[in-house]
Amino acid sequence: MANVQVWTGVEIRALREAMRMSLRDFAAHLGVSERMISKWEAKGTEITPRPVNQAILDTCLRMCDPDTKARFKGLTNGAEISGSGTVEPIGSSQVRHPITGSSMVKVDGSIYQAGPSNTPLWVPSYYIDIYLVSNADYAQFVAATGHEPPQHWENGTFPKELANHPVVWVTWKDTAAYAKWAGKTLPTSQQWEKAARGTRGATYPWGDQPTPAKCNVRENGVGTTTAVDCYQSGTSPYGVYDMCGNVWEWLDTQSTPGRRELKGGAWTSQFDRAVPSQFNDANETMCDDDTGFRCAAPAEDLERLLHGTG
Repeated sequence: MANVQVWTGVEIRALREAMRMSLRDFAAHLGVSERMISKWEAKGTEITPRPVNQAILDTCLRMCDPDTKARFKGLTNGAEISGSGTVEPIGSSQVRHPITGSSMVKVDGSIYQAGPSNTPLWVPSYYIDIYLVSNADYAQFVAATGHEPPQHWENGTFPKELANHPVVWVTWKDTAAYAKWAGKTLPTSQQWEKAARGTRGATYPWGDQPTPAKCNVRENGVGTTTAVDCYQSGTSPYGVYDMCGNVWEWLDTQSTPGRRELKGGAWTSQFDRAVPSQFNDANETMCDDDTGFRCAAPAEDLERLLHGTG
């Protein structure tokens, strides 16, 4: 069943206000306690209800009349509501890459609003990794190719507790080598930004509201990387994770000879540095503890692989 990608206290409050109900009436409507509604709304983006309650909220939104859905859309900064009355990612064509097994989502060719000035720009169809390349992912590449592992791995092995964290201490050349081995590419600056902001030029992956709690940036005090599937409420319109914060991401786009663009900010970054439209770059040899990457693939190339015609 299609639903709001992840309900948090913010969306729950928006739904109650769109339905113009008191806490007591809304709780009775959902079949939960008034205390639970108060807790959800007080916690805001810091809380996500259990799956059974997510499903209840999905059903509640689906059954709302068009005026209520329109109010909900306005209160959630223009979230997309499908014809069935539910909010869902744009990207519905998710696949498993045949070489790495990574989850990728298709971004259909279209114009999107690019850069700080929201300039209309056409980008052809492509697929992009839903998650950053993790230490466990990168270990497969190291084992298969003998490529030198990152410097913080001990005896060529990543710390077990960091298996699902993004790989760091990688240069641009390391990431390009991984992408080539995987039969992918690094995303261009335009591909990355479109996957982060959608087609309408949203300021952040989740909309226009500045909400540091939706990502791993300095203000949150995490002080290190987090798992690549941690920030569900901060995913982009295509359902892509960590396009604000966690780690800077190497891109294929060259800014000047020997330098490549980076996007997304990191756990070391102030929130205002993580805005997807902002420019950043670094020397291809740069290597540190807050820079990683994800991969992309041209739609035609990947679909040929998937269908066994490539």
